[in-house]
Amino acid sequence: MDAEYQRYDGRSAKGIADELVDVYARVYDVPPYVGDPFFSVDSFRARLEAAFDTEGFETVTARQDGRIVGYVHGATLPADKPWWTSLGDRRPAWLRDLAEARGVFWLRELMVLPELQNRGLGRQIHDTVIAGRAESVTTLTCIVDNQPAHDAYLRWGYTIMGRIKHAPESPVYDAMYLPSR
Repeated sequence: MDAEYQRYDGRSAKGIADELVDVYARVYDVPPYVGDPFFSVDSFRARLEAAFDTEGFETVTARQDGRIVGYVHGATLPADKPWWTSLGDRRPAWLRDLAEARGVFWLRELMVLPELQNRGLGRQIHDTVIAGRAESVTTLTCIVDNQPAHDAYLRWGYTIMGRIKHAPESPVYDAMYLPSR
């Protein structure tokens, strides 16, 4: 897939926030997400804007003809993040230590416009952001029922640590990590 990739830190990502939210609105405008307050555009915007100021925040966009067709965003995983600590001993000891040392990247969102999905663009965006990170391990959470994404992450080498909920109103997620590269 022919796309142009660009990196943004938290400060510069604020300037493209509306474009990022527009992509989210299109990707999540399908069942079971549409109509669920946890996945509302306003809820996402609030989470995104809060993320801009987190340590190590970065987004990588893929553009075609000047418009964003997919992107990823994430940050350095805080070792005290509630979803992370809720896993307890299901996290390997070496990975807990690495998070304490700020050596784990938390991939928070990865999305591609519906008409461009299943063409390798998501994998390219994923690999682009990881290749530019200082952290040696990537972690993410994936909705258990999102079979296409769940299967892709497993194919890409992720290991499941356990199930979590980000909030009482959120769906159940599998917490995963991608071993050192």
